[in-house]
Amino acid sequence: MATTADALAHLRARAPQARPQVAVLLGSGWGGLTAHLLDALRLPYAELPGFPQASVAGHAGELWLGRIGAIEVAVLSGRQHGYETGAVDGMAVPLRTLHALGCKVLVQTNAAGSLNADMGPGSLMLVADHINMVQRSPLVGATGADRFVGMADAYDRSLRLAARQVATRLGVKLFEGVYLWCLGPQFETPAEIRAFRALGADAVGMSTVPETILARHSGMRVLALSLITNLAAGMSGEQLSHARTLAQAQLASDKASRLLAAIVSSLSLAGDGNTAP
Repeated sequence: MATTADALAHLRARAPQARPQVAVLLGSGWGGLTAHLLDALRLPYAELPGFPQASVAGHAGELWLGRIGAIEVAVLSGRQHGYETGAVDGMAVPLRTLHALGCKVLVQTNAAGSLNADMGPGSLMLVADHINMVQRSPLVGATGADRFVGMADAYDRSLRLAARQVATRLGVKLFEGVYLWCLGPQFETPAEIRAFRALGADAVGMSTVPETILARHSGMRVLALSLITNLAAGMSGEQLSHARTLAQAQLASDKASRLLAAIVSSLSLAGDGNTAP
């Protein structure tokens, strides 16, 4: 089984000058970010030890190394979801490898369903917190005291403040709320959505939470954004499907990618975060 050390050695051989500061994980609808990269090197996951094979439409399965503005980045175009294999640690090697390569921040993105009628398709939401409805962890089997990761500030407050400031400057409406993780791959029932709303969720999706746990375990600060592709089950007459999710994500892709590029290029990487009000 390939390890982080294997992947790190391979990357250092392929890109010896790469010193990324920020890792970006792209979900459905966010792939346009790669068009904003400068001096880019593209590496298919299939060539990287321990990186998952892409099996979901909308996830390219490629690692890009380059710059956005003055910020050197490593962009993971696609992720492995828990519903693909039953395991929720599919992104462990990629994220730990990028941390070892120098990434101190993880900016991750997803496509999600909205539980807020005012936050319709095409909206963008900053993740302030999450609910691990699945109650599974990619750290199961880890040893040592550091496996007991504090999650009170899982989504860095100073990074969220920076994201809000960029959105305001660009005139982009950016909601903020709680993301709830379901395993999938089936969509939720209307009864489940009513329950999730009562729990305080604003958006629901099938990713992101395991990667946040992995990043926090590694010591990375996390910022996350959701692209809203639909109102959740029971909130409209729409029949949910993955094809409709991808279609709606594509409609908002340019706006989402431009905002994401602007946020990444504006990040201040000093300090340990979670100090802003």
